[in-house]
Amino acid sequence: MLKRRAAYDASTLDAQPRLWLHAGVNIALPNRLFLDVARSATGRLWRERLDVRTSQIALAMAQRYGVSELLARVLASRDVPLDAVEAYLDPSIRTLLPDPDTLTDMPAAVARLARAVAEGEQVAVFGDYDVDGACATALLVSVLRAGGLDPLFHIPDRIFEGYGPNVPAIEQLAGRGVTLLVTVDCGTTSMEPLAAARRLGMDVVVLDHHQAGERLPEATAIVNPNREDDLSGLGHVCAAGITFITAVGLVRALRQSGHFNAERPAPDLLDTLDLVALATVADVVPLIGLNRAFVAKGLLAMRRRSRIGLTALMDAARLDGPPRPFHLGFLIGPRINAGGRIGEATLGARLLLTDDPAEARRIAAELDRLNAERQEVERAILAAAEAEADAALGLSDDGAVVVVSGDGWHPGVVGLVASRLKERFQRPAFAIAFNGETGTGSGRSIPGADIGRAVRGAVEKGLLVKGGGHAMAAGLTVERARLGDLRAELEARLAADVARARAEGALAIDGALTARAATPALVETIARAGPFGAGNPEPLFAFPAHRVSYAERFGAGHVRARITSGDGTSLKAVAFRCADDPLGRALLEARGRPLHVAGSLELDTWQGETRASLRIRDVAEPG
Repeated sequence: MLKRRAAYDASTLDAQPRLWLHAGVNIALPNRLFLDVARSATGRLWRERLDVRTSQIALAMAQRYGVSELLARVLASRDVPLDAVEAYLDPSIRTLLPDPDTLTDMPAAVARLARAVAEGEQVAVFGDYDVDGACATALLVSVLRAGGLDPLFHIPDRIFEGYGPNVPAIEQLAGRGVTLLVTVDCGTTSMEPLAAARRLGMDVVVLDHHQAGERLPEATAIVNPNREDDLSGLGHVCAAGITFITAVGLVRALRQSGHFNAERPAPDLLDTLDLVALATVADVVPLIGLNRAFVAKGLLAMRRRSRIGLTALMDAARLDGPPRPFHLGFLIGPRINAGGRIGEATLGARLLLTDDPAEARRIAAELDRLNAERQEVERAILAAAEAEADAALGLSDDGAVVVVSGDGWHPGVVGLVASRLKERFQRPAFAIAFNGETGTGSGRSIPGADIGRAVRGAVEKGLLVKGGGHAMAAGLTVERARLGDLRAELEARLAADVARARAEGALAIDGALTARAATPALVETIARAGPFGAGNPEPLFAFPAHRVSYAERFGAGHVRARITSGDGTSLKAVAFRCADDPLGRALLEARGRPLHVAGSLELDTWQGETRASLRIRDVAEPG
């Protein structure tokens, strides 16, 4: 029988990177509170991520493979099978990539693309205005160029054209002699625009990943793992990933036909994995299976700095050290998105395709400037949105979904506002910008609540002009008169899932460490289980009863701090976008006092020196 530790004693934590173990027994209790935290600053309880079963698996992993106890526990808690540890620690594209033809309509898509290359047709690539769309566009255009074509590409203006193919743009492309239109990261629900393309003499190939209904547009091929008749199991792959798989099939077909030879060598598709990695992280798709391999190998490609445009953008964003998933999601991705949100929509794709260093630096600088402008616009709208959400939810914290709207809001930032609301209120959130009687909006969700399906249901009921997306993100267009009906529909569809997700929304802690144990070597050990992100959560560690020796506000509502263990060792820490929230206030008010601090470890490079630092997710008062 396991004994319960009567009281927490900080001296029992040694300086080595070990986990805090109850009564010295190397198993965890299912559903046990971690450090007895029943309510933290963010209102959550803390639970041990491992249970008895996964603790036993972790022990077996450490013994069989000789990996550290800490790494073994991280792997086991993420359901890595005991026999798959070595493959998991070195994810291989070759092993995990399926035959392209397993995707429905892929043979037809590859055949039509190969014919266009062989016959020198005028092809146009029509992409979305976000990171995934820009990366998918750049990837396909570069592969077609390697095949000898000079394809056109079009990224629609978010405000004037909206999401996906539109008839005026297609008419313009037809006037330029396009015979094959390829849509990437869009097109699955574009019935009339694609019908117009066919009337104008174009064949259409759709490469997409958004949720699909029973009815699909007429096209030569619609490659989408989320269509109802696709059995590939690749529904978690983003559009750039689907485009990469399509490129694999296309290059294979062109090799077999003899199109590539010594004078015209086939492209090395592994060099395009930097684009796939960026899109995969920025589109917040699950980092599991093939996606995890895409990001792991794509980060290696990025480190070579061979893509001129991406290198220029990394420099403009002032990356500290080698690129990591955090950089892709919070530094690089937002800058590419800034063009589509408040600037020129094609800037991202142009940057990723250019071979001119001067042009790359110019576009990167413009995207950096636009991103700063976007942040200012976002801050103003977010303040109004948070006030509306606070009033709607009230003190009772009722409601499964946050739906806010405003006149004159910039439609290019509503997705970011929805994301901030989702983070603050821990439930799906929609932000809608009205211009007259019609509004365009975006939604962001929490794990376990599929807003893409909810939006598609609202479209089928006639509550939306149009809408679509996937589980974690969606876009919509709604008439002002239907806003109340839409809110009620979303509540009804998502209430049970949100209640379940929030009930299970405890902060899962992987273990406890001291500040002395947080070293660069430890961070690198943990990183072997990465890359981390959606679907493969970053390990969270608790630093029990560490004194907050320093804390101050900085930047746009962030808090930086230093926590110190009983032996005097200090660790730099930062908590983002929380200075006015309970988490930030708790840190600022705790100067000189001990707190239980939970967060994720990362490497911080400054003036050539690399140290471990802590990204704080939560704090709690010691019991």
